[in-house]
Amino acid sequence: MRVLRKGAAARPNHHFSATGAASGADQSIVDRLPLDRILVGDCVAEMSKLPAASVDVIFADPPYNLQLEGALRRPDQSLVDAVDDAWDQFDSFEAYDAFTRAWLIACRRLLKPNGTIWVIGSYHNIFRVGTILQDQGYWILNDIVWRKMNPMPNFKGRRFQNAHETLIWAARSQEGKKYTFNYDAMKAFNEDLQMRSDWVMPICTGTERLKGDDGTKLHPTQKPESLLHRVMISSTVPGDVVLDPFFGTGTTGAVARRLGRHFIGIERDAAYAVAAEERIAAVEPASLESLELMRGRKSETRIPFGSLLEAGLVSAGETLSDARGRVKATVRADGSLDSNGTVGSIHRVGAAVQSLDACNGWVFWHVTRHGKRVVIDDLRKQMRTADAA
Repeated sequence: MRVLRKGAAARPNHHFSATGAASGADQSIVDRLPLDRILVGDCVAEMSKLPAASVDVIFADPPYNLQLEGALRRPDQSLVDAVDDAWDQFDSFEAYDAFTRAWLIACRRLLKPNGTIWVIGSYHNIFRVGTILQDQGYWILNDIVWRKMNPMPNFKGRRFQNAHETLIWAARSQEGKKYTFNYDAMKAFNEDLQMRSDWVMPICTGTERLKGDDGTKLHPTQKPESLLHRVMISSTVPGDVVLDPFFGTGTTGAVARRLGRHFIGIERDAAYAVAAEERIAAVEPASLESLELMRGRKSETRIPFGSLLEAGLVSAGETLSDARGRVKATVRADGSLDSNGTVGSIHRVGAAVQSLDACNGWVFWHVTRHGKRVVIDDLRKQMRTADAA
């Protein structure tokens, strides 16, 4: 097994181009990104080499600074395989805070203006991370509780069983209002109920857990793919670039490849990077059709009725009617309607002629085309289709 070189590529994702390819300037940035690759090295140093405002989403699973006090044993005195690796050990809270500040500053430079970051942690570190996030100018959108279905017991019996971890989801800044949130997709995912901020799913076990040659788990804190699946479905679209500065054994890359997203992984342990490369190479990407995201009306581009006049789809002086042709109104050049002296928007006049408090004028009013009545919402759909082309 070879050690992964800096910038060596995992099998690239050929399904989608990066979303930044919309303009020549953006394409220049995309061409400089090591898409679908694992960079071996210190995360802050490697991030400093990447172009600013170049990634859509960051998922960060940093060291938790667990502050373990001696070996942990079960009631039968067998040793618990706890997280005691050197990468999770810091001399003090001040040292951990300095480390956290450095990588969060580097991440913020790389996020696009409307990009978002996910950071996962436990009670040992997440409150310190949250404070530093806000100090850096990030804008917290949600804290998500990952409630584990099969958590490790508290063997000493001196505390509550620690059965959850916390994810902070934050925008790059308060001004980043147009961040991606696939509300309708998540609602469909959750059987037509709003997705809540408490997620119940198991920890990483079974065949998904990578093992070393001796049969023990390769990485002590490998996250389940189900967790990253939900993160990406909720906050990215196909073709987005997802950066993971603490790549570990590549869960982010594996899920990104399966879901048609690009990834950039940074991992300082070459052995983990090799395992991640092999793992990602074995992933079969989903089909283009299966990656379509459900979108509701709220996510559609707003098109005012007046735009239909500007596009020539409706003319000033044209007559609109209800579905049966019993109620009529004349279109005026400013986009208002006149129905026997009642003047106003398509919604206001639609409500007035029905003696209702409110009306969706887009589905009430019709135009006549080729001898048939056509609801004006169909004309709006034509404009949206043309804009998307």
